[in-house]
Amino acid sequence: MTGGVVTSQLGARMHYAVPRILSEAGLLERFYTDICAVQGFPRLLSFVPRRWQPTPIRRLAGRIPAVPGDKLRSFPLLGAYQVARRMRATGPADETRLALLDGEAFSRAVLRDGFGGASGVYGIAGECLEQLQAAKARGLWTAVEQIIAPRDIVDRLVAGEAAKFPAWAGSVAGDPYAGVFARREREEWAVADIIVCPSEFVRDMVAAAGGPVGKCVLVPYGIETGRFAAPPRRRENRLRVLTVGAVGLRKGSPYVVEAARQMVGEAEFRMVGAIAAGLPAALTQSPNLRLFGAVPRAEIAAHFAWADVFLLPSACEGSATVSYEALAAGLPVIATPNTGSVVEDNVSGHIVPLGSTAAITAALRGLAGDHPRLDAMSAAATARAAEYDLAAYGRRLLAALMPLLSRVGSAGG
Repeated sequence: MTGGVVTSQLGARMHYAVPRILSEAGLLERFYTDICAVQGFPRLLSFVPRRWQPTPIRRLAGRIPAVPGDKLRSFPLLGAYQVARRMRATGPADETRLALLDGEAFSRAVLRDGFGGASGVYGIAGECLEQLQAAKARGLWTAVEQIIAPRDIVDRLVAGEAAKFPAWAGSVAGDPYAGVFARREREEWAVADIIVCPSEFVRDMVAAAGGPVGKCVLVPYGIETGRFAAPPRRRENRLRVLTVGAVGLRKGSPYVVEAARQMVGEAEFRMVGAIAAGLPAALTQSPNLRLFGAVPRAEIAAHFAWADVFLLPSACEGSATVSYEALAAGLPVIATPNTGSVVEDNVSGHIVPLGSTAAITAALRGLAGDHPRLDAMSAAATARAAEYDLAAYGRRLLAALMPLLSRVGSAGG
């Protein structure tokens, strides 16, 4: 190997775990991102008292990549422009259109700066095509992380949910840019040497989409488990159920609401996450359900500490990071197979069929009425999370990349 790895991502997904892992292994050549709190004008946020910071600013202030400053390249003006445009998005089709524009603009910015002395490039699906193509042309190895099921599979699954819950559907159908995004993913697969999949579900969906499953490598995620450790809980008569994620069809929100309505007097529910624009308030009303909207990541731990159980009945994910965090907080996780969770069925939680409110309420009632079982599952959840800490994630990721890292090739510029 003659050089390190260039990795890039829009946003702060996984708390910048991949560049951090590569940096700590001495393998990071450069890390590219759009906007973070430690470069450019966002550094001024540190001088603004927290009490004066609105939620979007607090979220930006938490974007702190744990990599050396000389390895970090950010594009704050590009990031601010992208955020402003997305705030004006008029629906899912417009969001897809902007995602395509953002991925292309980000890749152009990366290519203008270059790959330095790297021997390989690691990017995120949907936003790195031009980077991978340029890297391959220079003789570098390439890897793409498929962070969720392929776009056409996502749309198919969400359309199925929209057919069941038309009042939740909004403008789900008729996205003229979805096919363009799906083609972009396929072009990334074609040029990549490997496709990193965070769960068996994602790998299976790449295969279902006709993708090159032989290129897929399975690398479940990992988190800093200590950040989410919760104090011992006092069990109450009513089970406390937490869901974290955008409120909408893909996250299975209709099933959470229906479970809440069926368990009035038995359980209290919280939903933490952005609420889809235009979603009628009546759809999410139940006397035992409280919606908190989007909150900064730093404030999620308080919600974990409140809860007894974590519920995420998603129609489609990659491997939901929040489920790892819930396990670390000692919460049994109730999830579908499509969530890509690492929960062990009937040990650290329950895997329930997609689309079954009956299975969800049965699992919740089984825990509500049996505190010793709930305590045992909580302990199992904490133990399971320990197998998926950041160090373990690093070992898995580096093992997956080792055949590429071992290659001897010329450095790109």
